[in-house]
Amino acid sequence: MFESLDKNLNKLYKLSGYIAAIFLIFVAVFILIGISSRIFGFYIRGLAEYSGYCMAAASFFALAYTFVEGGHIRITLFLEKLSGFKKRLIETWCLGMASFFSGYLAFYFIKMLIISYKFQERSEGADEILIWISLRLVLLLAQQYFL
Repeated sequence: MFESLDKNLNKLYKLSGYIAAIFLIFVAVFILIGISSRIFGFYIRGLAEYSGYCMAAASFFALAYTFVEGGHIRITLFLEKLSGFKKRLIETWCLGMASFFSGYLAFYFIKMLIISYKFQERSEGADEILIWISLRLVLLLAQQYFL
């Protein structure tokens, strides 16, 4: 049972890594469109905000993937020096702290989403998009990282 759950979560994490790469491409495209629009003398509203939203989405999509792939360099460098029981203890502590803080983050994203929806908060950019629209994706990704 846990093997199939682990297998499916690993597929989800790998898919998240690919989606993070796509959002990074979107960031580059939005920046290039913004630069070229200034050169050709026209303005597209909200490109800076959308590239920021894509950067946040890419960061959160990449969190779980990087964690599963062992790409967090600072933790890995420290754990390489340990062995046996100490290594197992520190790994368990690190996973516990990561679970606690990612759950805390997901919980407060839920609260922030509810408040943002309730008050119909808008971004301060040129297009004034509703904040709760972009928070939905970030909330889902924070919950994925918690899993």
